[in-house]
Amino acid sequence: MIDLRSDTVTTPDEAMREAAATAEVGDDVYGEDPTVNELEARVADRLGTEAALYVPTGTMANQIAARVHTEQGQEVVADRQSHVVKYELGGLAQHSGLQVRMLDTDRGVPAPEQVATAIVDEDLHRPGTGLLCLENTHNARGGLAIDPGKIDAAATAAHERDVPVHLDGARLFNAATALDVPVTELTAPVDSVMCSLSKGLGAPVGSMLAGSESFIDHARRTRKLFGGGMRQAGIIAGPALEALENVPVLETDHENARLLAEGLDDVDGFEVQEPETNIVLVDVSGTGLEPPAVLESLRDRDVLATPFGPTTIRFCTHRDIAREDVERALERIEAAVA
Repeated sequence: MIDLRSDTVTTPDEAMREAAATAEVGDDVYGEDPTVNELEARVADRLGTEAALYVPTGTMANQIAARVHTEQGQEVVADRQSHVVKYELGGLAQHSGLQVRMLDTDRGVPAPEQVATAIVDEDLHRPGTGLLCLENTHNARGGLAIDPGKIDAAATAAHERDVPVHLDGARLFNAATALDVPVTELTAPVDSVMCSLSKGLGAPVGSMLAGSESFIDHARRTRKLFGGGMRQAGIIAGPALEALENVPVLETDHENARLLAEGLDDVDGFEVQEPETNIVLVDVSGTGLEPPAVLESLRDRDVLATPFGPTTIRFCTHRDIAREDVERALERIEAAVA
């Protein structure tokens, strides 16, 4: 089976399994797990922040950030297609009593004038704006790597109005790799950032939330509130430390995505969005088939992909997919559609 559904399906390699087996552990809720402490310190240094917090999932990290930055009832400004809007079960409302002001944006990041217009002051009738959420890479728009200048411009517009900024950077290292910039150039303009370790980097579990020391102190309490306090978590933090060393592999994933896109573009009825990172979106309407029918035909030929809209399916390359897998997948996909 060639699994191109997501980079979340990666399996831990031998180095990660060894790290899990030999990790020094303690009770992380008491701050006594040395492996978790090392992971948090290393990620904070890598992202250029004062502190970082290890959490089970990226969704939890985003929800913690929203809770810490805001007051109940406030508005969150976000792109209409962003992960916090589309894929987190209305958590902003459920967990923190927030409402969302959704924007239609270019490439998933609002222009400064959009931010300025969207932000509202608190008054007798309005709760005010509490947070601007940005995303890089932008998942729903095809893994777009957002230029640091656009991140900085949007964040500056928010900060000028005393609104904090959170960056959903689930695939942040993919963005830095694609743009060929230091990851700190993408994090410097924002107040907090989440990055996933269990996607392209391949860790079995976990994401990181980073920001100032005071922010992370508050976030640690909120993680406990949300049920994310972990005990001997060094067993999963050990593999996560190994995963941090996999950033150079992301360029291979991007090369494989380009190879996959080129091949898919030759399939009759496929309209392919040129990938910027490791995600390839394909409009299959030209085949006359609905995405579920295409996906079923692919599965019959041992290729897995993901439905991604009324006419779109998504392919995602990752560290468990080699160039040879892409070439075999293309042969099977062409046969499936034919």
